[in-house]
Amino acid sequence: MIQAPRGASDILPEDEAHWTFVESVAAEVSHLYGYRRIETPVFEDTGLFTRGVGEETDIVQKEMYTFQDRGGNSLTLRPEGTAPVCRAYLEHGMQNLPQPVKLFYLSSLYRYERPQAGRYRAFHQFGFEAIGEADPALDAEVIDMSWQFYRKLGIGALHLVLNSIGCKVCRPAYLAKLRDYFQNCQGGLCQDCKGRLERNPLRLLDCKNEACQGLAAGAPRSVDHLCPECSAHFEQLKRHLSSLELPFEINNCLVRGLDYYTRTVFEVQPEIEGSQSTVGGGGRYDYLIEELGGKPTPALGFATGMERIVDNLKKQNVAVPPVPPARVYVAWLGEPAAESALQLAARLRLEGIPALQGLGGKSLKAQLRQANSLGARYAVIIGEEELKTGLLPFRDMTNSEQHLVHLPELLEAVRSGK
Repeated sequence: MIQAPRGASDILPEDEAHWTFVESVAAEVSHLYGYRRIETPVFEDTGLFTRGVGEETDIVQKEMYTFQDRGGNSLTLRPEGTAPVCRAYLEHGMQNLPQPVKLFYLSSLYRYERPQAGRYRAFHQFGFEAIGEADPALDAEVIDMSWQFYRKLGIGALHLVLNSIGCKVCRPAYLAKLRDYFQNCQGGLCQDCKGRLERNPLRLLDCKNEACQGLAAGAPRSVDHLCPECSAHFEQLKRHLSSLELPFEINNCLVRGLDYYTRTVFEVQPEIEGSQSTVGGGGRYDYLIEELGGKPTPALGFATGMERIVDNLKKQNVAVPPVPPARVYVAWLGEPAAESALQLAARLRLEGIPALQGLGGKSLKAQLRQANSLGARYAVIIGEEELKTGLLPFRDMTNSEQHLVHLPELLEAVRSGK
């Protein structure tokens, strides 16, 4: 039997309530902060990611699903959401709009990662990007928006971690110090980090290998090597977060996994032991638009995995609004009544009332049993006698009370819940 590919999973009907809840809260919070929805193609020119994300990142080197189409073009399934949004920003002239341009997305992404709890090869993200403003107050707003998103979902036991990794002015000198530090302890590095040492030493701080993490804890700190502009930006951001009463801690090893990040980087992490280390994160990428062919444009954003959110909602037993069941089940007896049942169910739906009809010629008892199992509040029964008189048996499935009604009375009773 053919099954879903490794690292991909189905979203089943019993999970609909959780997913609908997360998507609705994501849209609600986005609109509160002035963001509008954008969706980019599921595949893009491969160069968008090699240039934008960085050739030395794990995503580009190990995780992208890249293929050649019949025209000989190299295309890649979208592994992350920021670069495509920035491409759309440039392609559609959004730099001519009032800045910052605020965009959010609910998209599927694809990475060839090692599947584990909370990590998939095909997954979904809620993300938002604010493009065109360097003010640290915008950094604080983006971080606040991410925090309020989790708060509105009802997810607790989270903490916010923060760092600044500098800019083109101050980062080269910091990277040199970082490289010198790790060269003196190469023997303790994992094989991947030995390769990163020359190509991208910043990524050594992000390694998940336990021995490498121990070495990273003693490495030079980026915040001690910021230029005056980056230092002032970081100090203002911390003041803004404190004024918003957002609890945060500085993590000097926080760098995020993509090359386009500058200055502010942050993550929201669960406090529950054994959980995935991050539920969401983001930061500034002030050079990405320029890297993709635009003018120098400051920007920042945030993304969170929706599968991880649903998992946390379940682990923390957060109550989510249920998916409303059908309001009315139309049962029928005898072939002459089948067409009338079809018409009545259609009429109810036109009136905005969710309705189901009996199918397959089941007995009345079987139809009512099905109505009950599907959670229908009411059942209407149509048979030969009802076709003659126009009076319909109308049953409240919660207490089995039943009485005869004409259609107008039926519609009123269903609307009023009586």
